[in-house]
Amino acid sequence: MENRQYADSVERLAGDQQKREGKLLSELLGDSGFHDLSAYEADLAQRQSRLLFSIQAEMEDTETALRQTEQLAQKLKRHLGRLKGLQKVLSK
Repeated sequence: MENRQYADSVERLAGDQQKREGKLLSELLGDSGFHDLSAYEADLAQRQSRLLFSIQAEMEDTETALRQTEQLAQKLKRHLGRLKGLQKVLSK
């Protein structure tokens, strides 16, 4: 008899705990519940995708600018070499 009362008491406590957890979850998720959560997840995935695209585009732009800068540096070095050559010829 005592074991049955104990089991009933434990079941009651477990049921009360589940009700409290359910109420808390409902409050946290709002009225729409999982619909809002799935929309939020979809929005996060979309934002992540846009951010990754943006990062990739900026990386490509930076690589292009770096190549152009390196080409310009080579042109400037050649031009400087010609100027030094002219200076040397004219200084004689």
